[in-house]
Amino acid sequence: MRVLFEDEEIIVLVKPVGIPSEDTKTGEKGIISIIGEEIYNGEIHLLHRLDRNVGGVMVFAKTKKSAASISRQIQDNTFEKHYLAVTDGIISEKNGVYKDLLFKDSSRNRSYVVNRMRKGVKEASLQYSVIKEAEGKSLVKVKLHTGRTHQIRVQFSSRKTPLTGDIKYGSKDRNSSIALFSHSVTFRHPSKNETLTFSALPEKSDYPWNLWSDLNE
Repeated sequence: MRVLFEDEEIIVLVKPVGIPSEDTKTGEKGIISIIGEEIYNGEIHLLHRLDRNVGGVMVFAKTKKSAASISRQIQDNTFEKHYLAVTDGIISEKNGVYKDLLFKDSSRNRSYVVNRMRKGVKEASLQYSVIKEAEGKSLVKVKLHTGRTHQIRVQFSSRKTPLTGDIKYGSKDRNSSIALFSHSVTFRHPSKNETLTFSALPEKSDYPWNLWSDLNE
């Protein structure tokens, strides 16, 4: 687990694939517990989540005040999150915005694109650009406008281009975990008058990221 930045108020690190954001009911340790054991044995606040099988940049707060500050930025969409993803299939429109209505089925831990607003349905929006293509797949950079459960996964899947390795949402490629990575975050420091950006890349030797040897930040 690589730490990108730490001061008296925040920790920014790269979450490995396979670790849940929170402790599970079966006793498996989440990222908060691991931080407490390996990095910082003190007050720590989870500000945003990544699915277990998604790695990448995450931000944590060390105080309630800094947690409140960053949480406000997340709520008013000034906390920017960019992801890298690989899709099964070539995306025809190389740049665009996806807007959908998503329904979350908590009992199945699954989200669906639906046609009308009703109880449990929320608007979802993201912006994307295709960076490169190889072997029938697209490498895509995604900027989230909203933060819905499985949003990137279900919005691309609904357009017949599921994320590589995302069996739950329609990928037939079982040679990788979900090809989604939290590439960068940009936000205001809780107390200093400065904007911070932190970024990281997935392991270039891992499939399907290794289809692009020149993958860079």
